[in-house]
Amino acid sequence: MCAVAGLDEAGRGCVIGPLVVAGVMLEEEGIEVLRQLGVRDSKLLSPRRREDLSREIESIALKIAYFEIPPRAIDRVVERGAKLHRLNYLEALAMARVIGELRPERVYIDSSDVMPSRFAGQILKVMRWRPQICCEHRADQAYPIVSAASILAKVRRDRIVDELRRRYGDFGSGYPSDRRTIDFLRRILGEGGEWPPFIRRSWKTVRRLVGQAYSP
Repeated sequence: MCAVAGLDEAGRGCVIGPLVVAGVMLEEEGIEVLRQLGVRDSKLLSPRRREDLSREIESIALKIAYFEIPPRAIDRVVERGAKLHRLNYLEALAMARVIGELRPERVYIDSSDVMPSRFAGQILKVMRWRPQICCEHRADQAYPIVSAASILAKVRRDRIVDELRRRYGDFGSGYPSDRRTIDFLRRILGEGGEWPPFIRRSWKTVRRLVGQAYSP
C-alpha cells in the first residue's frame, strides 16, 4: 500500500498568531473515505464542521504532524531575508520538517509560491527523505488529502488564536482588513507601546495603520 500525505497551512496573511503547517498521511484507499466524510477546503466549512471533521480525520490518519512558525520568526525573514528566502522559503522549510516526520511515499502540497515547481524544489533541497511531490496552486480544492490538511491546520491555529483572545480580548479576525483588528493593535500598543510577541510587527500595512515604526 502507498502512504500518501497532504500538506497545507493556515494563518499566512494574518497579523496575529503563528502560521501553522499541518500534514496528514493515509493509506491511498483512505482518500475515498475523506470524500465520503465531505472533506473539502477548510475555508468552505463552518468552524463547527471543521472541528467535527478534524476528529474524523485524526481517527483514520496513519500519522499527523504540525509545525508552527511564530510571529518573530516571520518578522525576521520578512525584514532581513534575501530575495527568495523570505516567507515562502520559511514555509517551505516548515513543510520539509513535516514531510520528514511523516515520511510518505507521495505528498500533495498547496503551493504558496507563484511558481509551484520552485516551491517544491525548495522543500526537496533540504530533505533527506525524497518522496514524490505534487505541488500545485489550489491543491486544497483539488485533492481531498490536502483539504484534510487545511482543516487540521485551521483548527489548530484557531485554538491558538482563541487562547490569545481569552488572554488579551477580542481582536476581530486578526487580518489587517478588519477594523476591529486595527483598533485592537492601536489600543494594545498605545503611545510608543511595545509590540507583543504574538503580533507580526513586520507587516507594513499594520505599521502604517497603527502609526508605528518597526525596529527589528
